[in-house]
Amino acid sequence: MDLQEYVDQFDSMTCIMSVEKKPNGYGKMRIEVGNKAYIDSFKRNNDNLIDMPFGNKFVPGQEYTKYIPKDLNFENFIYSSAILKKPMHAYIHSERFNAWFNIFSLPIDFEDPFKCYCTYTQELSTDINTNSLQSLSTKTTSDVLKTCIKLRSTKNFLKTMDEVIADIRNICKANFCCIMLTDFKARKCSLLSENAAPEIGRHTLMDFLNDEFINYAKSWLDIINGSSCLIIRDEKEMEYIKEHSPSWYESLKSAGIQKIALFPLRYNDETIGFIWATNFALEETDHIKETLELSTYFIASEIANYKLLQRLETLSSTDLLTGVRNRNAMNNRVIQIASGRERMPTSYGIIFADLNSLKAVNDRTGHNAGDKLLVDAAEILQTTFSGSSIYRAGGDEFLIIDLETPKEVLSSKVEALREKSDNTNNISFAIGFYYEEKGGDIRVAMREADSRMYEDKKAFYDRHPECRNR
Repeated sequence: MDLQEYVDQFDSMTCIMSVEKKPNGYGKMRIEVGNKAYIDSFKRNNDNLIDMPFGNKFVPGQEYTKYIPKDLNFENFIYSSAILKKPMHAYIHSERFNAWFNIFSLPIDFEDPFKCYCTYTQELSTDINTNSLQSLSTKTTSDVLKTCIKLRSTKNFLKTMDEVIADIRNICKANFCCIMLTDFKARKCSLLSENAAPEIGRHTLMDFLNDEFINYAKSWLDIINGSSCLIIRDEKEMEYIKEHSPSWYESLKSAGIQKIALFPLRYNDETIGFIWATNFALEETDHIKETLELSTYFIASEIANYKLLQRLETLSSTDLLTGVRNRNAMNNRVIQIASGRERMPTSYGIIFADLNSLKAVNDRTGHNAGDKLLVDAAEILQTTFSGSSIYRAGGDEFLIIDLETPKEVLSSKVEALREKSDNTNNISFAIGFYYEEKGGDIRVAMREADSRMYEDKKAFYDRHPECRNR
């Protein structure tokens, strides 16, 4: 067979790949020949949808790593077609080229004692093409559509993500699956959702998340290296992880993980998290890859929207100077409680805390010093009333709503703060404390606490008249 003559029959961008036969798998993969459309993609011109960033002229018979970095996903795709004689198809978004790839591969029946061959055809677009989705398997289309419907119709994002991640674990037939969010600039990672098979017992990523875990996540980006995912199916492929991240390899081994499918969640050229499944069913590998390569595109978009709404909510409800909740959040909370939309326990505590001498500090040393006083005051209140809801009601006044703490414990905290406040060398508060024990109206409780706060402020200045003017 004349391979060049064969590939020239294709109109789309097509090459012929060869895979060396090995007793325990496969050897080198080479791009044997390419048609004109494929070879032209290596030339820099305005007709190209993407730029081949490596600048290498196409030479027949070279290993594919001459042109792109080593990619286990690509190798598995070509291996399945050339060696296993399976027609292959995938529709993926490539981070490396920032484009959508509709790719096909067909095995070639060509007698060669040392190699197996397949075609590799790719169609490129800069935007997602919904028509291309129709060529996906019915099973994949159904699973992706199910995820999209849940995400777009949800009124409870976190609950829906729990359902989605449970669905993904079932698709993978894995023992564990989770979504982890990342913020590489702040060096933080957090768990969004997880689901474990009943037979493995209690298993949570929270047991492993620490300040160093973000280093593992950064190593994942290096290992994936612009590909759509990382799928490790056996010990041989585990060696690839060992080579690039020995510490992560040891962590996986110690956790009893032999197989892992890891998919980055990317939005606007930023990695915002990862989905991964461990010890999945090998027979589901192709379906896992096809389904999650597309599902993660939509999941990442919904997570980005959720994070944006969280930031907007924070901006609208958080006092930007002190970090506690602002007056708007306080008013909304009181309205929710007073209207019965938030259930209140029969017993709860209300505390007003007003800074003494803030105006004198502003007048004497400037508003920067006054701002620092407010920040320090908020920190003291957060430490003293940990677990309570703390609001900056306005100016130098704070409100604490506590629904959990027994009266005796809350009273002791208030008295400890009051004793510190009577020392003029400390940050000083005028405090009004009211504890409702019969489920009364929160607005009445607030008025009573506010009245007691003003009485306490008057008593403070009566004891310390020298503080009136400073």
